Amino acid sequence: MVTVQQVERFLAVVAHGTFTAAAEQTNVTQPALSRSVRELERTIGAPLLERCPRGVGLTPVGRAILPAARALLAEAHRVRDIGRRAAGLQTGELHVASVQSLTLGALLQVVHRWQEKYPLISLRLSEFTHRARLEEAVRDGFADVAVAPRPDAWAGPVHDLGVEEFVLVLPTGSPVPAGRLPVRSLAGRRWVHYEQENGLSDVVDQVCAAAGFVPEVAVRTLQTSAAPRLAAAGLGPALVPANVLSPTDAVAVAFPEPAVRRPIAAFTRHAPDPVAGAFIAMLAEHVALLPAHLRPPEHQIRA
Repeated sequence: MVTVQQVERFLAVVAHGTFTAAAEQTNVTQPALSRSVRELERTIGAPLLERCPRGVGLTPVGRAILPAARALLAEAHRVRDIGRRAAGLQTGELHVASVQSLTLGALLQVVHRWQEKYPLISLRLSEFTHRARLEEAVRDGFADVAVAPRPDAWAGPVHDLGVEEFVLVLPTGSPVPAGRLPVRSLAGRRWVHYEQENGLSDVVDQVCAAAGFVPEVAVRTLQTSAAPRLAAAGLGPALVPANVLSPTDAVAVAFPEPAVRRPIAAFTRHAPDPVAGAFIAMLAEHVALLPAHLRPPEHQIRA
């Protein structure tokens, strides 16, 4: 018999591309995750996943059942949502999907406040390195709420949370301009860049293209948190969301010219239930898209 848990874990592997990443994001051990997928394969009678050079991919049978698996999970979530509406905000779990950069900083205060106010409703956070994969997963029923760059086209409700600002992290000891640093002035430098799987790779390429050059790459990283540290170590400038930097990070920071910003939103497939609605309201009040210790030059008070 096919269970919702088996389907959910199968779809997690599909969404994240590896068993290791899926296990981390679903908060289960890798053996337990693999066992669920094997049990599903035994029930169906054929392999669903196959090893690929850069992770795992779907077999023909896996591709065939994928739409039905997503529909089953979405229906299971709908049943749970109906129950939540009846039960209110007393117990349960809220599944939040976000892009990796936001969980590193902007969501920390919200998660802390949620635990204080709703201690019996646990939060499950799933991180994605690319907004496109997040949107696809949430559209197919993967999470209750998504927190990410505002989607260009979304059928369900979208709640704007504000604008995320990007900064340039420079090698330690670099002079930091009093105003904004023109991106074009970095055309001759080697950059700390992102792997293509990280959606910030597209942001860097677009910003540099607008400044009239293609960035020369010193190193690429998949992890957003690694970029500022690699830049500070002297490998080259890095463009990072300001909210990933904490006051204790010993980095030289400059705001780019022109400014690099993107709107952030919380979005759901359907009208949010009371639990998801409470989380979105808390996001609107407490999400920190620009850390208090960082302010753009135009907002700084000069003596």
